[in-house]
Amino acid sequence: MATVRIPSPLRRYTNGQSKVESSGASVNEIIESLEAQYPGVKARLCDDSGQIKRYVNVFVNDEEIRTLQGGDTPVGDKDEVSIIPAMAGGQS
Repeated sequence: MATVRIPSPLRRYTNGQSKVESSGASVNEIIESLEAQYPGVKARLCDDSGQIKRYVNVFVNDEEIRTLQGGDTPVGDKDEVSIIPAMAGGQS
């Protein structure tokens, strides 16, 4: 089981938990597992074609998956997956 860090906006789906355990051999499988445990999560993370939305950053052990294998990035039992929504804004 991998540890998944849940950002504040998604915690309403995980009963307020900031960390959950999830199983899967890849990031995509982790997202499917999260959806099975916490319905509604996948729609916030993925677009209609199942791809991770461009404004959602996912890290496996502090490495951004877009620099690795994207949704196919392998995830091991002791790995930590962090979901970080991109922050909008700029200078005012």
